[in-house]
Amino acid sequence: MIHETLSKIEARLEHAGSLGEDTRRELLTLIATLKQEITHLSETDADQAQSIAGFAEASTHEATRATPKPELLTYSLDGLSASVAGFEESHPHLVHIVNRICATLSNLGI
Repeated sequence: MIHETLSKIEARLEHAGSLGEDTRRELLTLIATLKQEITHLSETDADQAQSIAGFAEASTHEATRATPKPELLTYSLDGLSASVAGFEESHPHLVHIVNRICATLSNLGI
């Protein structure tokens, strides 16, 4: 289920007309790294891994939708950030990747 969600995100990014090529490449690289990190987390905390994937999907949707809704992007990014709270020590790379995804999506100029 988690990999399905992340694959949906990749597909959405690949077809999002609102993204520049550099941003698209950066986000796809970050999502690929997130896949690896979530795989490790899902072995110990499957529910939390699913939450992270779900918020990543919602954030990607809001950042790439045809008619932007900045308030929904803010809510989804806040949820994505909150979903990794408490993992700074146990999964620092996961937290770093999620923070980079949040920063990249929030900087799309919406």
